[in-house]
Amino acid sequence: MDARSSVWVGATTHAERDCGAREPATRDCMDQTSPSRAVVLGIACGAGAAVFWAAGFVAARHGIDVGFTPFDLVFHRSIWSGLLLLPLAYRNGLSDLNGIGWGRGILLTILAGPGISILSYSGFLLVPLGHGGIIQPSCAALIGLLLASVVLHERLPARRAVGALVIVLGLAVIGGEAIMTIGAHGVGGDLLFVLAGTFFATFGMLLRRWSLAATRATIVVSVVSLAILPLYWALDGFDRLIGLGAWENLLQATIQGLLAGPGAIYLFTRSVILLGAGRAAVFPTLVPPCVVLIGWIALGEQPSALQLTGLAVVLIGFRLTQRN
Repeated sequence: MDARSSVWVGATTHAERDCGAREPATRDCMDQTSPSRAVVLGIACGAGAAVFWAAGFVAARHGIDVGFTPFDLVFHRSIWSGLLLLPLAYRNGLSDLNGIGWGRGILLTILAGPGISILSYSGFLLVPLGHGGIIQPSCAALIGLLLASVVLHERLPARRAVGALVIVLGLAVIGGEAIMTIGAHGVGGDLLFVLAGTFFATFGMLLRRWSLAATRATIVVSVVSLAILPLYWALDGFDRLIGLGAWENLLQATIQGLLAGPGAIYLFTRSVILLGAGRAAVFPTLVPPCVVLIGWIALGEQPSALQLTGLAVVLIGFRLTQRN
């Protein structure tokens, strides 16, 4: 993905050529629909992806509140998407992980699979929903711009540089709230989300550097993440999950394992194909406000004035980073 679009699914400028799991896309891959219908469908897919990503944050906050541990949520995030996508990975060749290779596949899995998940979910042990829902995607955008400029040697126009500074200002507002109202552990929680955003930005940079399509990388990350099953079984067992009941587990399995993972990436990739990478870049910027809104409606977690101020500043910065 272009670094302007907050690096949410990595190299999605390559997504237009990934209609299948392996083969480059041609215009035959594109929907055979009228231009107006394609635009409407592309907008629906992009907005749906933003809602799914935001729902993942909200469901994680709810899960921590009702008694799941971060490792429990990592289990739900990893296992169900891995099982769902395992047939695709098998069809395209597991010996070399669909052409990506085991070394690269394991590194990508740490950055965009259980590694980033344990950081993100652990952050909710320390800070409110609004912090994670704003800080993580903001840092993904910010660090993504930096990596694109320093590592990939992409041009950084002045407007995007100003946008990055504005994002930093918005994050400083939210971090200041943590210091004033939560304390040192609040700063620790915010830093976990900063690190999670850095992981995802690095994931996106590597996809661009290695010219890997987001959908193929998602399949590989999901399947390699299945390796946590024996580890989870050995360290935790399933007693706590069983004790939390069928409904709570089904909720996390659906949102974390399916919607916020492969579901969101599929929808966003479709929006890139239908609208183009530049126009689709706006949708990841909808994630922070969607997190705040869904969290308010579903959990009753009303954002503070400082969180809303920081969100507004961050959104201005997001907008500036999307322009040349």
